[in-house]
Amino acid sequence: MNTGLQSDLQKRVKRLRKLPSSPAVLEPLLKLLRRPSDQIELREVVELVSYDNAIAAQCLRIVNSPLFGRSRVTDSIQAAVLSLGIRRIEVILLSCCLQKLIPSDKWAADPAVFWKHSLGCAMVSREFAQRIEFPDSERAYLAGLLHDLGILVNSFAYAEEYPGVFAEAMRTGKPLHEVEKAILGFSHCESGKILAAAWQIPPPVVEVIEWHHDVEHAPEENPLTALVHLSDLLCRFCGMGYGYEEWQGIEFAASPAWAVLAKHCPGLASVDLVRFTLDMESSVERISELVETVFSPRMVPK
Repeated sequence: MNTGLQSDLQKRVKRLRKLPSSPAVLEPLLKLLRRPSDQIELREVVELVSYDNAIAAQCLRIVNSPLFGRSRVTDSIQAAVLSLGIRRIEVILLSCCLQKLIPSDKWAADPAVFWKHSLGCAMVSREFAQRIEFPDSERAYLAGLLHDLGILVNSFAYAEEYPGVFAEAMRTGKPLHEVEKAILGFSHCESGKILAAAWQIPPPVVEVIEWHHDVEHAPEENPLTALVHLSDLLCRFCGMGYGYEEWQGIEFAASPAWAVLAKHCPGLASVDLVRFTLDMESSVERISELVETVFSPRMVPK
């Protein structure tokens, strides 16, 4: 990206950071995310959830959805935090905040499609991590949720140009980031990285946001980036993408991302790739059904 484009993008992202519609909970939540788990008190998280009635209601809706498979209804914020754990509640809060950040008329495409892909990728990333014994499946979930943060940025900061980007991607079936590069001169990876860094999102997650479409050329081999890259491809290949069919497939063995993961997870050397791929595709189908349930009309806040 040339200097002029980068300067213009940074100015537009700065405006996004100052949106008057930003939920009051967003800034303290981002500060909380940067702290170690043992330094976070239950009281702080309950207060954050309670700041905004709409966010609190959505949090309880998600907690009681089939996504978490609870046998009893959770009817209090404190019970929800205790049941699900602080880090998972933080992720739910963050997704709710981001949904409220961009007005519905600013989206270049259906915002529900974007959030289904983001939540789906988060869940697939966590399951992928658990299957290969990756050491931090909850960090994988957060990275999967935020990997496409730049699409949110582009939808707002480039409101006039971005609908044309989506239209061209849908017409050609090309990956969205390639069309962005061709039309805008940069992709959602660059714009997402700028906002994530400004918000001081944990550095490993910022790296995922910046490099999840270009694992091979990332400055350092980051297994989390490789894991989210493959999870993102799985979601898009299995119908949980950006609302159009992309002309591409996925082959783990041929992917540079798989090679990166294999260096950090030695057990992958003995994995039956055909069986693993089929199992993961089956998981994506199951997760897709759960995500659809979460985003059904009765689950979406008014």
